[in-house]
Amino acid sequence: MLPPRPLYPVAARSHAACRRRPHYRRDRTRVSGARIDHGATHQPREGTAQGPARRARAALQPSSRGRTRRASRGGAAGALPDLQRGLHPGSRPRGTHGDRSAAESGADLTTEAIRLARLVHHALPENGEASGLLALMLLTDARRPASQDADGMLVALADQDRSLWRRDFVAEGTALLTRTLGAATLGPYQLQAAIAAVHDEAPDARSTDWAQILALYGTLERISPGAVVTLNKSVAVAMVHGPRAGLAELATIADDPAMRQTHRFDVVRGHLLELAGDAEGARGCYRRAIAATASTAEQRYLALRAARLGLGAGE
Repeated sequence: MLPPRPLYPVAARSHAACRRRPHYRRDRTRVSGARIDHGATHQPREGTAQGPARRARAALQPSSRGRTRRASRGGAAGALPDLQRGLHPGSRPRGTHGDRSAAESGADLTTEAIRLARLVHHALPENGEASGLLALMLLTDARRPASQDADGMLVALADQDRSLWRRDFVAEGTALLTRTLGAATLGPYQLQAAIAAVHDEAPDARSTDWAQILALYGTLERISPGAVVTLNKSVAVAMVHGPRAGLAELATIADDPAMRQTHRFDVVRGHLLELAGDAEGARGCYRRAIAATASTAEQRYLALRAARLGLGAGE
């Protein structure tokens, strides 16, 4: 499995297929008139609340245009300070193994980032992306107590002890997201927070609603396309349609310049190759990722992944 990554729920699981290709207009303040084709159908059980995918889709429906325009007048995503730009699930600072001061420093940075996000949200309470950013950071940091073991080894999301998660952060982040989705301009931070929500909604890894996560990534890719989004989406594709389908999705960004600047491409490819039963190919990817990352914690984690394949990481 991959190193721990951020995610959490808003309500019940739900998908609905829209058979028309999406058409939408993007500018600095709004996305309007879009219909989303998630390519999968899943009706919520009667009496359950709308899930993140349905809320996100509703926010882009023509019926929501009026509220979207009203919300955008209160402050656009472009109004967020530069210090908030570039934050992404998984970008939380981590300390290196065996270096307590570095780990504590990373935690301090995260705490400060959340404090600043609260200030932005307080200054722009009607801004959906300000709310989404704060929700995303809370839902991500809620996992920090379970993201490393006593020896400093990273613990994959699937293997984390969820009883250690900060439920106060989970509740606050979920409440922010619930109030925002469908009531403000839909943007990337809200969608990333909704993806985090679906992960956290699952009582265990086996119960994760990957179909809904894939639907949300499809929406995110439409309004904020990019190689990093496709990289993350490829894992959801693999979990829904199989590892070979995920590898095919990943291949579409293999030559993207952004992927040459990060070890994450090899981490994800190695994970998908491992799922597909190609242990030797997975080991090669993990070894390249080990060489490309400066994080001792990630190096140890990836070396362990390779060792568990029965091939060793240092050959």
